[in-house]
Amino acid sequence: MAKLIKSLFCCIVFAYSAMAQVPLNDLAYTDSLSAILNGQHNDSSKSGAAFQLTEYYAQKDTIRAMQYLQQSRAWLGNSPLLRALYPYYYGLLLARTQPPLAEAQFLLADSLLKKIPGSASCGFQARAWQKYGVLQQVKDNEEAYMDIIIHKVMPLARQAGDSIFIGKSLLDLGIVFKNNAKRDKAEAYCLEAISVLKGREGAESLLVEVYYTIAENYILSGKNPQARAMLDSAWVLLSPYPESDKVIDYYGAEGMYYTMQAQFDKALGSLDKGIQLARRRGLRYEGQRLELQQFYAYYNQKNFAKAKEVMLRLMQQPEMMARANNRIQLYYGLAETYRALGQMTPAYQWLMSFSQLSDSLSASRSRNEISALEAKYRNAESRKRISVLEAASESSSLSARNTLLTLWLLAAVSIALVIASAFTLFYYRNNKKLSEQKEINYQQQLREMEQQQQLGISRAMLEGEERERRRVARDLHDGLGGMLAGVKIKLSNLGAGHDHHAALHNIVGQLDSSMKELRLIARNLMPESLLKFGLETALKDLCESLRSERTQIDFQAFGIEPDIAEPVQVTIYRIVQETLTNAIRHANASEILLQCSQNGDAFFITVEDNGKGFDLSGIANAAGIGMSNIKNRVKYLKGKLDISSVLNEGTTINIELNVGD
Repeated sequence: MAKLIKSLFCCIVFAYSAMAQVPLNDLAYTDSLSAILNGQHNDSSKSGAAFQLTEYYAQKDTIRAMQYLQQSRAWLGNSPLLRALYPYYYGLLLARTQPPLAEAQFLLADSLLKKIPGSASCGFQARAWQKYGVLQQVKDNEEAYMDIIIHKVMPLARQAGDSIFIGKSLLDLGIVFKNNAKRDKAEAYCLEAISVLKGREGAESLLVEVYYTIAENYILSGKNPQARAMLDSAWVLLSPYPESDKVIDYYGAEGMYYTMQAQFDKALGSLDKGIQLARRRGLRYEGQRLELQQFYAYYNQKNFAKAKEVMLRLMQQPEMMARANNRIQLYYGLAETYRALGQMTPAYQWLMSFSQLSDSLSASRSRNEISALEAKYRNAESRKRISVLEAASESSSLSARNTLLTLWLLAAVSIALVIASAFTLFYYRNNKKLSEQKEINYQQQLREMEQQQQLGISRAMLEGEERERRRVARDLHDGLGGMLAGVKIKLSNLGAGHDHHAALHNIVGQLDSSMKELRLIARNLMPESLLKFGLETALKDLCESLRSERTQIDFQAFGIEPDIAEPVQVTIYRIVQETLTNAIRHANASEILLQCSQNGDAFFITVEDNGKGFDLSGIANAAGIGMSNIKNRVKYLKGKLDISSVLNEGTTINIELNVGD
């Protein structure tokens, strides 16, 4: 039964991954969307609210979801994005009842969205492919699902800059590894998802799902303290919203935790809380999933009568019986329960039903168990006949024949068990080899993705350096070269004029300007103060050189350590230089605040100005060399870049860099 408990909870976690991501306070969420539909808002806002309500009710109330989807059509207008999103939300509505049609809708949405530029269309492309992949997973094609997540969903989510959906993709990979008993891999992906999602606004609901998943993975790995810690982390987020749908799943995970520790009363208590909440929310299937977990608690508690009562009740529920995975659980659970009660005939019948429905390894193992159970059943029937014959006659010859028959039956049972064990061992070894090969393939794909990303970053850095060299050459030729050429011409003509004093004064002035230009170019190439006195002094000199009557720069430094590696210091200097230059040249700022601080291996840069600002919607496609250089250098130091800007009010740039070895 322990194996069935583990497979049951894998099915429950899969249900998590297919659900829509909504805030934990889902009641306030739906109320706010309904207010938009009924208020004075533009068509775009109303269509977006109708789409979100469609997704929310798609798994709860299909009639209501269809009503919202139909309402959305009145507000689509001529917007290409809204029209491309309609098949995506229609696919969500069809996913449970008509999977083939849902697949077609998701592919249609992708084909329409890829024609629309921008991060929003990329983000919805990622979602369409994720939903398409889930439908492949439902068909037990996990290889296709993994391929879609790795090669479709995650690249599109990164292109859209959607960190939350990247976290969801990592969770999906973790669930696949968990379902295939790759506990270490599942843990690694879940921990990475937590690092991506933790602290991000709007990620609380998805973060709770990650906590459930890794908690269940720890439970199945026997790491109970870690599992309890993850459940507690989930409850910290859930406790303000005791009526949230996510609380139902929390009680399910907690019930699993107590069941696997043989604390059955606590398990039943947690599961009952979840069942009552599901009934209050009208979520029939969610409540039935928790009732199925109650069966395992009762069974392992050896309360077989109560376990049978739960299973027979679930057999009458259309929501539970609609899914083949659930029927497999119910059939096998009833077979085991009747066997424990000593009722071999119904146990054999339910095990036959289980065998007809299951496939692959589960089917193979069930057939072996059926053979053993059938032999026991026939053995019991034979013994009944033997008893009748012995009562009718005390003939020694008849007793001998009956004894011989019993020995033959026992021998048959032993042979059947040996054959079953041999087939199970053979199948297990083959399946293990296939799983190891799949894991090698998955890791190779991930390594190739990382290598491509590193190559892209290196290429961008080299191109930036090449542009810098061209700029220096242009400055030398057009600036300093022209000035010195003028000096040469005037010195050549000096003898032909009369006012030598005025001419010499003019030439000295030009030479002075040439020297200033030379110093400026030298500072741009490599500031001497950086090499001699360190980063903080160089930044102070940079601010002094850029400060003017129309532009004031306030520089503040906190805890900058002198032992930062020289290449890192140069990179930080270039980042600050580009941000200040952009603020002066492009934003026309009159006041600039520059703050630089260090905390261990983390280096923080903040640049605030009161310039004219800009539209952030175009920053992802910005073609300016300055902004491109900033982004590439931040990536080079494994940093993070955050820009906020308001038109006619100013811009704030926050940068976090890794300056460790």
